[in-house]
Parts: sequence; structure tokens; C-alpha cells
Amino acid sequence: MNIEPHEISVRELTEGFSDDGDGGVRGYGGKLDIRPAYQREFVYDDKDRAAVIDTVSKGYPLNVMYWAVRDDGTFEVIDGQQRTISLAQFVNGVFSFGKLYYANLQPDKRDEILDYKVTVYFCSGTDSERLAWFETINIAGKTLTKQELRNAVYSGPWVADAKKNFSKVGGPAYAIANDLMTGEVKRQDYLEAAIKWLSEGDIEGYMGTHQHDANANELWLYFQSVVNWVRSTFPTKRKEMKGQAWGSIYNAFGTTKLDTGALEASVAVLMLDEEVENKRGIYEFVLDGQVRHLNLRSFSDKQKREAYERQEGNCIKCGKHFEIEEMAGDHIVPWSKGGKTTAKNCQMLCTFDNGSKGNK
Repeated sequence: MNIEPHEISVRELTEGFSDDGDGGVRGYGGKLDIRPAYQREFVYDDKDRAAVIDTVSKGYPLNVMYWAVRDDGTFEVIDGQQRTISLAQFVNGVFSFGKLYYANLQPDKRDEILDYKVTVYFCSGTDSERLAWFETINIAGKTLTKQELRNAVYSGPWVADAKKNFSKVGGPAYAIANDLMTGEVKRQDYLEAAIKWLSEGDIEGYMGTHQHDANANELWLYFQSVVNWVRSTFPTKRKEMKGQAWGSIYNAFGTTKLDTGALEASVAVLMLDEEVENKRGIYEFVLDGQVRHLNLRSFSDKQKREAYERQEGNCIKCGKHFEIEEMAGDHIVPWSKGGKTTAKNCQMLCTFDNGSKGNK
């Protein structure tokens, strides 16, 4: 890997700046690919952009940048995309700083900004060396997410096509599933979730296998199938639906014949059940019947003490005496049969008997 330092003026850096609105961003007279396929979308907010312009306007040193030298003599940004775009957008009048746009500045102030020099390291080497370096120098600015790093490692036509659907606010994935997903679409959280669901957890394996595919149609069609299944299976929108592992649920039950009316009725009842502390777990419970999803309300220390004293410290099942710390509160009438978490419905069992008790 060959690394050479260069001083590049803001004038040179922003010359020929263009952003086609679909991910393609160029500068440095058209010779610099500011946003290669593996890079994240622009994520600096107003405060971040202002900090860049403030640093340059005061003549303070800006963090160094790294460019990869391509075989054809052009360049791609390895590190510095956010700073480069901030500078180019300001010079091109996209936003103001200190209530002044670039065009409103006095000529000498404009020249000071354009003549400011940033240190750029030109990095030459193989694709794998450049990508390894990308991971190594990812220390400045906003740290990349795991999926953003994966996009770098497995860069290619598949990643570029996948990002068209999964990486933009207002984009296709965001438009159809924003109420079902958590995380930031621009930080690749939607893309990461979709790949994780489809690959059943083997994200790197899936991306490695499909890295050079011409498109990511399989992933997009799968994601749409998941969303459509959720909409038809649980038609009533609730806040608890957001952030569920819907892909994993779809993988398990997507081909099962379901009574959606009965499911919806069960969800509605459970949402009102004060015994159910984890309302989000209701969706998986109505499908697989596993009570562990619900985090049912536990007996309070006061309720357990009352039952313990009533039983004189003896386990109801084996009859042996135990200290209260060696026992657990148990429902006399199970929740599944209408039992509530009240003092009257509490009995104390030794740890062994409590673990072996079923809902009988």
C-alpha cells in the first residue's frame, strides 16, 4: 500500500462539484468520486456542517482525508465524504453559515475559504488493500455502523443496487415500512435488517455470495413479501409493531394458513391484559404460543412474603421447609387459565418444584 500526502485547496476540491440526487457525487474537476457505492449517505446535520465551515473560515486545521487512486488515474473518497460535501455545498450556496451564504461574503473572505488547503493522503494499492485501509482509518467524524463497513468490504453492483431501495429517507423501503422498522435508513439499518432476515443471520455470507450480482432484486422482493404478509396478517396498526423481527417471524409462519381474524382478536384482548408486561411480545405469542414472549407480571416481594408465612415456609408440593430466598412465587391458577397475579393466587414452591411445574 503506497500512501502519499498532498495539499488540496478547497477551490480545487469543489471544482466541478455535482450531485445527481441518486447517489452519484463528484468533485475535484470531475476526477473525484466523493460517494463510492460502499459509502454511507450524507449524514451530517446543520451543526456538523457549520463546524466544518467554522473550522475552515478560522484557518484551523481540518482532519485529514484519504483518497484511493484508481487504475484510470481518478480518485474515490475513502474517508472525508462528509467534510468534502459540506464544503462543496457551502461554496455552491446550498446552506448558509452565520446567517450568510457563500455568495454574501466579501470577495476576500470567499478567497480565504477557496484558498484553504486540506491534507489529503493518496492511497494506491489493490481493492482489498484499499478497503482494509478504509476500515483502519475510520476514526474521524461519525463512526461507521457495522452495515456501512460491510458495504465497504462487499462493495460492488449488488450493494449499489440494494442502497437504491434501502438507504434513503422517503425511498422505497422507507415508504412501505417506516412504521414497522427502527433505526436510521441512511445509516443502513433497514438494509442490515433485511439481509439479516433473508440470510437468517448470516449477513456477511449472503453479501459475499451476491457481491457481484447485477442487482439486489431478490432482497427487495423478499422485503416486500415480508411487509405485505405483516399488513395482511395484522391489519390494525399499533405502535408495538415497530421494530419487530418481522422477517424472522415471516420465515417461520409465512406459509402457514392462519385465521387472521382470530389473531387480531387475540392481540386486542392481550393488549388490554394487565398481566402482560411485554406488549411487543404479543405478536409472536399469538403465533407460537410461547408464554416467554409476554414477560408476565411477577409477584411482588410483599405477595410472596404473605404466601410464605401462610405456608409456614413449607413448599406446597414437596412439603419441605425452605428459606424464602430458596423459593419462588407461583400462580395457583395459571395465567393461561385466567389466574391473576394477586396475593390470593400466590403459592410458594421450592426452586426445584417451581421449575418442574407445568400449567396443570
